[in-house]
Formats: sequence, structure tokens, C-alpha cells
Amino acid sequence: MSSHDFVVDRSVSIARGLPLSEEAGLGELTLGGFLREVTSLYGGREALVHRLDDGSRERWSYCDLWGRSREVAKALMATGLGKGERVGVLMTNRAEFLSAMFGAALAGGVATPISTFSTPAELEYLIEHSAVSYLLFEESVLKKDFLEILCGLDPQIGTSAPGLYASNRFPFLRELAVVGGKGRGAARSWHGFLDLGRAVADDRLDARAKSVVPADPGALFFSSGSTARPKGILSAHQGVSLQMWRMGRQQGLSDAVRSWTANGFFWSGNFAMIIGGTLSMGGSLILQRTFHPAEALDLLQAERVTFPFAWPHQWEQLTAAPNWQAADLSSLTFVDTACPIAAHPTVTTAWIEPRHCYGNTETFTLSAAFPAMTTADDAAESHGVPLPGNLIKIVDPLTGHPVPLGENGEVAVKGPTLMLGYLGTPLFETLDEEGYFRTGDGGRLDEQGRLHWQGRLNDIIKTGGANVSPLEIDEAIRALPGVKMSQTVGVPHETLGEIVVSCVVFHVAGEMSEDAVREKLRAVLASYKIPRRVIGLDEQQLGLTGSAKIKTSELRSLAAKWLANETA
Repeated sequence: MSSHDFVVDRSVSIARGLPLSEEAGLGELTLGGFLREVTSLYGGREALVHRLDDGSRERWSYCDLWGRSREVAKALMATGLGKGERVGVLMTNRAEFLSAMFGAALAGGVATPISTFSTPAELEYLIEHSAVSYLLFEESVLKKDFLEILCGLDPQIGTSAPGLYASNRFPFLRELAVVGGKGRGAARSWHGFLDLGRAVADDRLDARAKSVVPADPGALFFSSGSTARPKGILSAHQGVSLQMWRMGRQQGLSDAVRSWTANGFFWSGNFAMIIGGTLSMGGSLILQRTFHPAEALDLLQAERVTFPFAWPHQWEQLTAAPNWQAADLSSLTFVDTACPIAAHPTVTTAWIEPRHCYGNTETFTLSAAFPAMTTADDAAESHGVPLPGNLIKIVDPLTGHPVPLGENGEVAVKGPTLMLGYLGTPLFETLDEEGYFRTGDGGRLDEQGRLHWQGRLNDIIKTGGANVSPLEIDEAIRALPGVKMSQTVGVPHETLGEIVVSCVVFHVAGEMSEDAVREKLRAVLASYKIPRRVIGLDEQQLGLTGSAKIKTSELRSLAAKWLANETA
């Protein structure tokens, strides 16, 4: 992205991206339209590879994915789906997840992915809050039997006949279908569910799909719940589709890229970056239902993957897997030079991932970004410039007024991918009077229109009258040898307000002392930013959400208790 791709208001902190009409590479802006267009472009190519439980692999072409998605759409129509009704999809990364999501969209429904990390209580909340009319789910994931869990939440699911479920427990839910099982009670088998759609004519489905427009609700994703209960975030087809078309170019992926991830597609970032980024480039998705490091390495080698996508803790597990040294990973192309897997003897890479970016589920991932291959010097350690159609302003958190250019404040965003709203919350309570979404994140804009994200405003540590960003401290700590993970929090203090406490996971427990960490940080951080305390923890104690975000509120409480016990 060049300096001409955005405009900066130099009197106040406002940056504008290119007009959306000038963005190249966009196609149809509904989910069904996206799939129809990529199928017309790449029909016979392999769209996905799904590893089955017996170790064999199922392969679908783009035409197969289109046909299977239409089967789901017809089954939904046959059982009475109305336009705008929500279709819950509770599945891991498998072929049926994609056909369910696109099928719901083609039939005029709202695709509603639900995390397979959900506990019974969380699943109960998500079904209630989303008000899904349909639940298409995988019977078992690891040690979870979702059919048993659902019957436990409402016994009528286990006793009702298919198509006759009606319960006050989940008053909107009426149809259930299960992948990977024979079905029971109200839950039809997957094949039985699809069979219902055979009586629906193609032209009826085509008429349905044609009636869906970009402004219609298309997807309901949930936030990760790192600070509170997950929020239901409703997005229009346009916002989701725009990001899917963009992501291949944003990541610099090549034609026919082969992408692998085991990270759930029920998170918006994975959905846009991996599904959108891959299919928009005519590539193939190498699916792994749940993350197993040794199995993942086998898949990377056997399927000649070019683009692997994982979270930091997964990279560490891959390098520790028993088949790490023996694996042939020479096909990997889109691997960041700083990624642990780049050190493998068979990997040669010069790729720089698009790490300079900023986004939220509320904007269906990125609202500001630099593309892949952007150097740290060009990005100036920023988080990008506004993407086409977007406006970003920095406002005073108390007054909501824009601050002068270069000053710190709260990041506010609006643009074509902005959500339609939170479930249960009037839109006027979410947006300001100019239609901006105030993110709750701290940041500033520089003279080049680059956004410098500083973390959650409620995570900013106020110590002795100074504001300290935990992001800056954690970047410095993670650069130290022997450090695996780090999260810095503010712990209440009688005289200073808060003190800076860093919770660190070392590759080898006790590898570095608290004093040693603090001493090394003195070379790169101002004295008031040096953590007063450094606590060594196990990885499990960090309390990750399903999307690998650290639950800072829980960690703050843990750190406070740890310090209190130490002085007791």
C-alpha cells in the first residue's frame, strides 16, 4: 500500500482510506455470491482436503463445495428456514463446516458459527443468546460428546422426534442435525438431513440466493470472551465478503496456495484470512479438525502445504514434535522469517507476514493494515493505515472529541465492514453521533496516517502518574532468550495506584531470575516501565481463551493474590 492510498487530516487525528469504489480485486459481495464466483473461476481445482478419522483423506473440488453447499441450503429450505433466520454451526474445521456456512447463506439464513471449545454452560448461553433456529453440529470433539451435552441441557432433544422439537428451554430452536453420528431424538443424522432437500427444485434455491443482497445480515460471530461473556456480533454479507476477497492479496498469497490451519473457523479472523484468503486465490484448504503437532507436520509434508497458519504456542509444539527433524517442509513458502518453523533445515523463506495490522470482530477483522512484505522500517512499528472505505479517528475517551494529530486517545472506526450491531444492544448505544464505533482500544495516528495501537484502554497501567502500555513491555520481554510467553498487568497499589507486574512463561522453568529479567529490560525501557515484579508461571496459568487470547482480568487477580501471599 502506497502513501497515496489514504488521506490524513493534519489538524485532528483522522485518517481516511481510499474510496471503496477504487479498490481492485473485489467480486460479488454476498457469501453465496463469493462461493459462486470462485467456483466459476476455479471449478475443477481442489478446494479442500479433509483428513478423516481413519487417516484417509477426502477431497472436494470447488464444484463439489458448491454442490454440497447447495445440498445444505435445500435441506434448510425443506425444513422451513425463513430469510434472516440463524443457523448455528458447531463444528471443527471440516468439510461440512464450509458447506453448512455457505449453505445457510445461499438459503437466505444467517450463518452462526459456535466455538467447539464451549463448555456446557457456555454452549447453553450461546444457543440462547444467538436464538438459532437450526443447529448443525459435530457429534463429538475430543472428549466432548455434544449430543450428550445438548440432551443434558434439554432432555427433550433426546426424546423428541425429528422435526417435532419445541421447547421453552430453547424457544427458537426447532431443527438439529448431527455430523459424525447416527442421530438421536430430535437430532437427525447428517445424511437424513440432506435427504430432505432432494425434493427442493434448483430454481427455488436459485431464487432464494438471488434475493440475498449485500446489506442483508449474513453472519453472526461471537467475540472470544477474553474480558466478559462473548458478544454476538452481527455482520452484513458485504462486510464478510469484502474481507474474504481482500485477504489473499493482503497476505500476498499466490495462485493455488495450499493453506493449513487447525485454528477454528468459528473465529472471524481465521474465517476471513484462511477461508477467504485461500478460496479467493483458487487455493486448497488442508483441514485438521483439532491440533495435533505430529499429525500437522505429516499433513504439511504430504499435502505440500505452502501457507501454514498457527498461534505462537502451536509453533512451539510443532518444533517439539517427535517428527520435527524428519519432516520435509520444503514446500512452505509463506512462513515469516521470524517464525520458529522458519528455522527448520528444509525451509527457505524471505516472506514477511502482514504483522502490521489492526482489527476487531466488530469490523470483521482488519480495518487498518500494511500488506505482507512490509518491513518494520516502512511500517514504523505501527499497525497499518486505513483499508479502503474506512475512516479511523482518535478521540478523547471522556469527551469523544477528536484529539490533535499525534496525541494518544481511543481508536474509533467506521467503514463498509462495520458490524450491523451487537445482539441485544441498540446500535445508537454502540456508535457515536458520527457513526463511528469506539473500540475501547488506545492508540494514536502519526503524520503518515499510520495507526499505532496501544492495547485496551482498561489494560493501560497507571503507575505513579504515568501511563504504561503493557504491549511495549511484553514485546521487550518476549525478545529475551528463554521466554515463551509474557503478559504484563497492573496490580493495585496503595501509593502508586498500580504497579507493573509481568507474568512470564519460560521455555525452561526458572531459566532466568526475576532480577535478570529486570536488568536486561533496563537497556530498552524507561525506568518507570520496568516491571516491579516478574512472576514465573506455567502456560496453563495464563488462562487462554479458545482463540489463544489471555484473560487479562483473571491474570490480574492471580498476580494480586500471588503478591499478597508472598507478603503474608
